[in-house]
Amino acid sequence: MADDLDDLLDEVELRFCRNVSETSVTSSTSKEDRDHSSGSKKKSERKSGTNGSGKSGLSKGRAEEEDIDAFLDDILDNDFDSLRLDEPKVARHDTKNSPLSPADRKCCPVFLGGSSVETGLGTSTSQRACNQLRCTSCDFRVTMFDDYEWDPSCDYLFFRNNMPSRERLHCKLRRRRGARAYACQCSWRSALRLTHLRDEARLKWVCGKHPG
Repeated sequence: MADDLDDLLDEVELRFCRNVSETSVTSSTSKEDRDHSSGSKKKSERKSGTNGSGKSGLSKGRAEEEDIDAFLDDILDNDFDSLRLDEPKVARHDTKNSPLSPADRKCCPVFLGGSSVETGLGTSTSQRACNQLRCTSCDFRVTMFDDYEWDPSCDYLFFRNNMPSRERLHCKLRRRRGARAYACQCSWRSALRLTHLRDEARLKWVCGKHPG
């Protein structure tokens, strides 16, 4: 890059000096011609001739400046292109075809089930009881107790006052093999077999996403 810059300065200096020399020679020649010209020419004609040569010199100088500017632009453009080609290409992450992360997975459909039903991410082909349930009414996570069911004496105030303490909830649990007790702060349910959540209209529970 330094060598290119030195060459550029040398060429600009050469052109500038040549332009100054040509302009000096042209001015000297014009002066001699005017001195040896016939005295019969009018002053107006000499003035007109002088203005014409001045305009011509200005036009020529402007053209030379434009040539130098164009030359500089070409060199700068070439240097920029070479630097841009040397830049490492950053790999683009294609998110359109990338699979969903484990944190985005939800049960579809959502199932409840007894303790004999496997828990996890449930689908129509892999029917598992969801263990990431959350209530959209009270915004509590649903608590589960395997091999237990709720006592018939449970009411809304009991869960309202004791959730989410598992120890305090145990006083209303009855031991039953194969059962699973579910509860949030506003609803509760005991299940023995696989049950589709859409069949339980009073429950405002949804799958709250399964971690990977």
